[in-house]
Amino acid sequence: MKKILTFLLSVSFILVNAQIFDPVKWDTKVEKINDQEYDLVTTATIDQGWKLYSQTIPPNGPVPTTFEYINDGTFELVGKTVETGSVVKHDAVFDMEIGFFYKNATFKQRIKILKPLSSIKAGVEFMVCDDANCLPPDTVDLMFIFSENTGSTEANQTQSVDNSNAAIFSLEGDDKTSNDKTVKEETQKVEENDNKNVANKGLWSIFFISFLSGFAALLTPCVFPMIPMTVSYFTKQSKSKIKGIRNAIFYGLSIIVIYVVLGSVVTAIFGADALNALASNFWFNIIFFLILIFFAASFLGAFELTLPSSWSTKVDAQADRSGLVGIFFMALALAIVSFSCTGPIVGTLLVEAASKGGIAPIIGMLGFSLAIALPFAIFAAFPGWLNSLPKSGGWLNTVKVVLGFLELALAFKFLSNADLAYQYHWLEREVFIAIWIAVFGTLALYLFGKIRLPHDSPVDKISVGRLSLGLLSLTFTIYMIPGLWGAPLNLISAFPPPQHYSESPYGVGYTKTGGIVSSQEDRLPEGAHLLEPHNILAFDDYETGIAYAKKVNKPILLDFTGWTCVNCRKMEQNVWAKPHILDILKNDVVLISLYVDDKRPLPENQIVESKLKPGKQIKYIGQKWSEFQTVRYKANSQPFYVLMNHDESNLIDPIGYTPDVDEFHQWLTKGVGAFK
Repeated sequence: MKKILTFLLSVSFILVNAQIFDPVKWDTKVEKINDQEYDLVTTATIDQGWKLYSQTIPPNGPVPTTFEYINDGTFELVGKTVETGSVVKHDAVFDMEIGFFYKNATFKQRIKILKPLSSIKAGVEFMVCDDANCLPPDTVDLMFIFSENTGSTEANQTQSVDNSNAAIFSLEGDDKTSNDKTVKEETQKVEENDNKNVANKGLWSIFFISFLSGFAALLTPCVFPMIPMTVSYFTKQSKSKIKGIRNAIFYGLSIIVIYVVLGSVVTAIFGADALNALASNFWFNIIFFLILIFFAASFLGAFELTLPSSWSTKVDAQADRSGLVGIFFMALALAIVSFSCTGPIVGTLLVEAASKGGIAPIIGMLGFSLAIALPFAIFAAFPGWLNSLPKSGGWLNTVKVVLGFLELALAFKFLSNADLAYQYHWLEREVFIAIWIAVFGTLALYLFGKIRLPHDSPVDKISVGRLSLGLLSLTFTIYMIPGLWGAPLNLISAFPPPQHYSESPYGVGYTKTGGIVSSQEDRLPEGAHLLEPHNILAFDDYETGIAYAKKVNKPILLDFTGWTCVNCRKMEQNVWAKPHILDILKNDVVLISLYVDDKRPLPENQIVESKLKPGKQIKYIGQKWSEFQTVRYKANSQPFYVLMNHDESNLIDPIGYTPDVDEFHQWLTKGVGAFK
């Protein structure tokens, strides 16, 4: 009886404390397209509250979903794996716009059969998060089975972990009850509605930004002087005021049509998602960086960016025609003649909008052209208002130069994206901020009249507006200076590289605790390092850390963490930073940090077969620690903290993400007290 009671209590303890998460189930099937081509379809069913990340992820984001098809020469891949059902939202865990799936996801890979085959093996690597946890990257084996009736054959693979830590794979048929179908249909409807809401929000933001950019283009020397000239032409050439207003409105509509057609062409050429895939591509970012530098040089007066003169000549000839056709060609002439000012803005908007996919380029050009077209229609209806417009002059070139400085600053964001993607450390945080300080500091000097550029008019005195803009630029420059010493710079957090991607994340020449760099690191025990940002002595090797803990007679704090684990960083920055907790971490325990997403390969003598997935090898450091956590502690979420004795027994029950400072302090105190 006693043994039975003990067994039941043990089982109860495991069930209560187990934190094994398995939120994704993978299904596969084969769809026949023709005698040679087939689609390998993979469906992911995701538990409520969890998110599976897309195949295309921005730099410093989570691990993307990646498929690998094992090809023995019997088939060839046609194109890339296409995904459906993803949405792009702001991800609170990684604090960025990321594409992800929830509830379900579908991936299709088209293949061409070269030789007879019965099945295809594949694997998918993926990462999932909820609002509090991010599981380490995982890999699941997939099997695509061909049969005589291939289109209806489906092989479902579900992976789970039992109490003996052995992997269980089950194959299910495609028989579904009517109730299951109803639930699935309802789920799909909810997801489609959510996708539409997200897409609508994204399109509205693109429209608004493009609309503001159109107003900025209006205030350039290529466009602004055309307003009174064009409106006067309509009012003088029209036999009545009504006809003049009609012609001006048609002129404005023609401008909108021209730019919307341009957006439609970009959408048709690149498709809905092509540029989205390029957004994190190294060469795309490098090329766009060079293009923006080229545009900025043009705005600053190095040269005039113009289209071939033959274009404007031919269009002007057509504009002399009477009627609505002539008015349309007048609008086209405006677009061509003003290209030196609008081209850089339009180019930037098109690439940014196209990276969102779908009809975003069309919406972007609609907003941009509407802002340009409105003044022509309004001033044609009320020509007396023309007298309220400021006179053309040197201030128009000032606007153009200011836009040039903004283009120059924006260019380095794309260079930074390329640098981050491959971790080249060309443009670390301090260098990026220093460049922006130089750019906006020079802009302030220009606005104060201390610097003159090639097309500037002599300035005896500056206007109040120019002075205000100069003060704003100077204030922004001063605001960025503390960023060199570790200030977070929340106003521009989306632009510079993250704080950890720097020469000294908390300041030039300083440690992350704020003190001057010393030779402390030279006196560290073998295998130890100082864990930033608090300079806590830590080990990343399990055996070395235990040996040191025995030597100094302190309890061991195992920290299962990850490089991409945002909640781990929150714990370190918001909880560990408290003085009474930091004192324990520095003086009363030996910290061993085990990174479950470490992609560095293991030495050959440490490569072993996985206990969770028989037949698969543990090849990476992160896989080793992830399996170790799952096998020993029945948990696979991070952060996960274990306080243990020298014999590796727990001093207190492990805990996960604990943002409550007092609760975490009590846990630490109780565990350390048990050791003493």
